[in-house]
Amino acid sequence: MIKKSFLSVAVGAAMIIAPLTAGQAAAAPQTTGDVHAAATTVCYDASGAPSFASEIAQGAANWNGSVGNVQLVNDPSCATLDYYEGNDPSGSYAYTDGHGNGYIFIDYTQAQQYYTVRITAHETGHVLGLPDHYQGPCSELMSGGGPGPSCTNAYPNADEAGRVNSLWANGFRAARGELEKIY
Repeated sequence: MIKKSFLSVAVGAAMIIAPLTAGQAAAAPQTTGDVHAAATTVCYDASGAPSFASEIAQGAANWNGSVGNVQLVNDPSCATLDYYEGNDPSGSYAYTDGHGNGYIFIDYTQAQQYYTVRITAHETGHVLGLPDHYQGPCSELMSGGGPGPSCTNAYPNADEAGRVNSLWANGFRAARGELEKIY
């Protein structure tokens, strides 16, 4: 009975501590060479979406060029963000806590209809903490598919970049809890 109780306590403690320390490996400060002294690094792994590897890299580069407080790096060894591909009748989505953790699913059908770099950059915006704003114009990345398939803007606008910089101003933010599916 004592062994079983100890094991339960140990497993429970590990479940609480592991998520708290897992993000710390990905939160190493990185010098960016601009006015920002350091940025939080969010590592990602694109190996689960090989058909979209270049689009994922371009979407990450678009964010990296627009914000200074957080940078996305393709490094599976410290990944807190994974990309996957496949078919989902609901389309592409991010499953995230908005704090650099989770995964992004890229739907094949949607990727044939919309500009794929916009899809990857939009879903990455959710992982960085931004909500959808489907009513927005094409110039807003987080308007997603709202402006229609002719929209090819894959860059956050100044307001979106400013919100991400603000959210990540003090480094890696503690997770707000459960992961959430965001389309």
